[in-house]
Parts: sequence; structure tokens; C-alpha cells
Amino acid sequence: MPKKIHGLGRGLDSLFPEMEETGSGIQEISAGELDPNPDQPRRTFEDESIAQLSESIRNQGILQPLLVVPTAGGRYRIIAGERRFRAARMAGMETLPCIVKDIDVISQMEIALIENLQREDLNPMEAAKGIQALMKQCGYTQEKVSARLGKSRPAVANLLRMLTLPDEITEMVRDGLLTAGHARVLAGLGSREEQIRLGKAAAEQGMSVRELERLAAASKTREAKPARPRKRAELPAELNELQDKIRVKTGLKSVLTGSVSKGKIVLQYSSRDELERFNEVLDLISE
Repeated sequence: MPKKIHGLGRGLDSLFPEMEETGSGIQEISAGELDPNPDQPRRTFEDESIAQLSESIRNQGILQPLLVVPTAGGRYRIIAGERRFRAARMAGMETLPCIVKDIDVISQMEIALIENLQREDLNPMEAAKGIQALMKQCGYTQEKVSARLGKSRPAVANLLRMLTLPDEITEMVRDGLLTAGHARVLAGLGSREEQIRLGKAAAEQGMSVRELERLAAASKTREAKPARPRKRAELPAELNELQDKIRVKTGLKSVLTGSVSKGKIVLQYSSRDELERFNEVLDLISE
């Protein structure tokens, strides 16, 4: 009994259970007729990783065929296997083993995302953006995405929350300075400034996720603690008397702060009538 393709994850097997390693389904296609997928979730391909895969392909060949769909002009678009395609080109291969299938656009997106999500080195920001694109273009809910990708709903929700982070943080995650765990902790902070401050500190000091969680918890406590109102200094008796006199003469609420030698008087009105009355008082003073 022929074996199913391994390495693409149970998600692909469930979408296309009939895909097999042997038989007429596999074709040798010229490398020049293959095009990368413009909707590929993975945007970064590490040169060292591709070089290592290329060396393996030189020695053992491509053990797992690429999955492609036919396009106009007799060409093919790679849906799963772009890393193998890049490494094979580096190894100088002229043809590559491929499985050609007619797949609708939604399934193409699912397959491309599933293959990459099954790889541990997929950047979490790329995974988050891939899931977001799948939801927008396919109209999927988080529950639907969870079922299709074989991930828990909390895992999907946590990935999507990272997209709300400031660019400074997402760049650090993309560059490997912070992990997805760090990003989840920072996403729970309400202040953008605090997210950036703690994110930079975690990256510079090499904090663990647990250490960052403690700092984030302390930050939330400070944010939640109401500011204690400043106690107004007691006025000397003569200034208290003056404050009352101003209130009586102007008809406005007056607040006097400071000392006998230096201070400030603030008058407050709460209606047009009070303002007009104060204007009349000023006219009387000026006469």
C-alpha cells in the first residue's frame, strides 16, 4: 500500500488524503516553469537554512515532491515546497518532482499556510499575518481557522493579538529578538509606550517570558492604581478671608493658592449670567 506524503502535517493529509508518494500523480517539471506563490505566508528564507537543504538535495535528491497548480501559459505555481524549490535551484537541479492538482484559491491559501505552520522555524509574525489573510479573504472565523489548521482557538487568538503590537515590537519578534511568548505578554498591556519600553528592555537584557510577565504584572498594577489627589496646602487666615471676600464681591467661585508674597487666584463661572455679572463688577471697578 503506497505511503502518504509526510512532513506537511496532518492538516494537509486531511485536506487531500489521496496525495501519494508514488504513481502517476508525480511529474518531473522544469524548474524554469515553476513560479513562487505570491501569497506565500513565509516572507523570509534564511540563506544558511536553504544552503543546508541544498546540500541534502545534492546528496539524496528531493524526497518529497512539490505541490503545484497549473497556471496560464503552461506554467505552474508552487503551493507547498518553496524552500525545496529554492534549495533545488541552488543545487543546480533542472527538473523537480511535483504533484499537479487543480485547487481553488481558498484551498491554496490553506495549504500554503498549513505547510509553513507545521515548521517550527516559521516566524510568528508571518504566521499571524497568514492567518489574518485567510480569515479576511475566506471569511473564516477564529473557530473555523482553528479547525482547518489543527490549532487550538486560544493559539489562533494569541497569534492574531500580536498584530495589534507597535511596529517596534513586531520587528523585534520578526528579527528573533523576542519570542511569540514575549509578544503575547506585551499584547496584554494597555499602554503602547509601556509595550515598547518593556519590549526593548526584554530584548536588551535577554529576559525570559516569565521575567517579562512579572514586569508586566507590576506595570498593570501601577496603571490600575488611581493617582492620589494632592492635598491643598492650608491657607493663612488672612488669605482665607480674602478668598471669601472675592467670592462675595464677584459672585464667582474663587480659589486662591500660594502665600502672602506670591500666589494665584482662579475665578470660575458656570453660566452666562455669572459671566455678565462679573463683567458688570469690572465696569464698576474701572469707573
